[in-house]
Amino acid sequence: MSHTRIVQWLSLTLRSAPSLCRARFAEGQSQGPLNPSAMENGTGPCAEELPREVQEMTVTEGAAKIAFPSANEVFYNPVQEFNRDLTCAVITEFARMQLGAKGIQIKVPGEKDVQKVVVALSEQEEDKVEPKESENLAPGDQPRIAVVGEICEEGLRVLEGLAASGLRSIRFAREVPGLRSVVANDASARAMDLMRHNVQLNDVAHLVQPSQADARMLMYQHQRVSERFDVIDLDPYGSPAPFLDAAVQAVSEGGLLCVTCTDMAVLAGNSGETCYSKYGAMALKSRACHEMALRIVLHSLDLRANCYQRFVVPLLSISADFYVRVFVRVFTGQAKVKASASKQALVFQCVGCGAFHLQRLGKASGAPGDRVKFSAACGPPVTPECEHCGQRHQLGGPMWAEPIHDLDFVGRVLEAVSANPSRFHTSERIRGVLSVVTEELPDVPLYYTLDQLSSTVHCNTPSLLQLRSALLHAGFRVSLSHACKNAVKTDAPASALWDIMRCWEKECPVKRERLSETSPAFRILSVEPRLQANFTIREDANPSSRQRGLKRFQANPEANWGPRPRARPGGKAASEAMQERRRLLQSKRKELAEDPAQRAARLKTFPCKRFKQGTCQRGDQCCYSHSPPTPGASADQASTDCPETSNENPSGPGAAAGPGID
Repeated sequence: MSHTRIVQWLSLTLRSAPSLCRARFAEGQSQGPLNPSAMENGTGPCAEELPREVQEMTVTEGAAKIAFPSANEVFYNPVQEFNRDLTCAVITEFARMQLGAKGIQIKVPGEKDVQKVVVALSEQEEDKVEPKESENLAPGDQPRIAVVGEICEEGLRVLEGLAASGLRSIRFAREVPGLRSVVANDASARAMDLMRHNVQLNDVAHLVQPSQADARMLMYQHQRVSERFDVIDLDPYGSPAPFLDAAVQAVSEGGLLCVTCTDMAVLAGNSGETCYSKYGAMALKSRACHEMALRIVLHSLDLRANCYQRFVVPLLSISADFYVRVFVRVFTGQAKVKASASKQALVFQCVGCGAFHLQRLGKASGAPGDRVKFSAACGPPVTPECEHCGQRHQLGGPMWAEPIHDLDFVGRVLEAVSANPSRFHTSERIRGVLSVVTEELPDVPLYYTLDQLSSTVHCNTPSLLQLRSALLHAGFRVSLSHACKNAVKTDAPASALWDIMRCWEKECPVKRERLSETSPAFRILSVEPRLQANFTIREDANPSSRQRGLKRFQANPEANWGPRPRARPGGKAASEAMQERRRLLQSKRKELAEDPAQRAARLKTFPCKRFKQGTCQRGDQCCYSHSPPTPGASADQASTDCPETSNENPSGPGAAAGPGID
């Protein structure tokens, strides 16, 4: 057989192989299903040509078992298991609170006994008379009990606006008792198909209703009081800003709104103008940026709710990993909406020493029991220059200035998780975070950090217990913050803090001659302290969560953890293309390693500019060439002919470097 015929025969054979493989696979389908294990592992016949439904992986989280496509077509991030566990715990206590007012007890798997009915007595419901358990039950009757996995006719209606694979909704159905229905919505058709498959896989079709629609339109269609949802969960990829207006209208009276924000670069002050366009507030770069992000999100929620004579009451606000998560209740009331302006504040932050001052937007005055009078606040609380270091101030906000947690509600969630630690995989971290939350000062917005205070005056850093003891000895309150490991949240004014740091600097002196006279450290240390600090460690300076060694701040859970790439229709192909692009652009600004002799020879090819001007005094020691230029060749031509600046792609170790590196 000739060479040409062999080539033709091989090409025809290779072309017919895929069609033959597809034919055999179709024949295998008609004869019976293939081995599932072989199909999942890709070891079955024609693994490259398996249908998309077969190419998937199975993930077990909580009580749910979810199938995901191996390609990045539907978003899933395992690092946010803490987020989902905490949400299940919060909704469970909210259901216990809501159904307890109706005389219904809930039974959570793992709890020893059916706990006592808890009735919400929030500030907004003082005028309402809620029936007690004894009033709802006739003598001798047993209380009604709601269990997990069963429909409760008077239970909660839950909406997950951006459900993706439906993992969160399925976990609600399998782990949270007292639910009437769960609507798992997503705009993606691929996500809709996956949700249906996962709902059948977990046998929760009686509770979970998959839906394919725009989340905003779906919530706008449920604005009527009778059609609103008791719980709305929004966990988008990035900012939830486009969905907040519809969400505050679609949640029922006193309902629960759960919102996640993963655009922390915007909320932490990297793009103040972008933050204003999304949330209606300017974010500042500061050490307290994570708590400020929480307060900006709460301000945005309250601002949108005020448009419809509604207002929000925060239950729990968490900053964790790369996102913030807020749980708020939404109420209606024109009188309460008037007080919203007095709950917001602007922030004046010094760019030198970092001292901050809050300025309320509104003022509410009046004796208790009398009519409250609302007026504009007076200010500003600072002078044009900082009184401590003389630097200017930055203006940020508005942000929420009231407490960001309901400590009574947080205590209930903490008690329930502590009593049933096997319920969640991240129970240890939930206990640690909520314990720190219960220790936070509720009426003190924002915080300072140990490294911020010490780096400002260029001195050694005191221990956390020493600084806390000094503040307690001075008569101030102090606490930690769940948002930052080295946070110092205190009601002490900035002047008292700098007095304490001046006293600490005297114990660990700074070389004053090295400080610039215009630096914040020089100006702060040039003033004698009026408050004499006592750094003797007190017993109450060490908080309970720290003494017990609770897991308050999590280490990186896995390699390359953080926000995952957005789900794309191309799935794995798009992800691989993105990875290839990142690989090509990696280290593009770094110089390639080169031998010193090669570098010296390469630099000698460039003329010395100082020699041409007659100012180079290095002579033969100069690393550039002192030889006269070639006649007829201009400097531009010489630079054009230089291999480092030519359009061609040169080879060699010095290809990425340019002239004049020294």
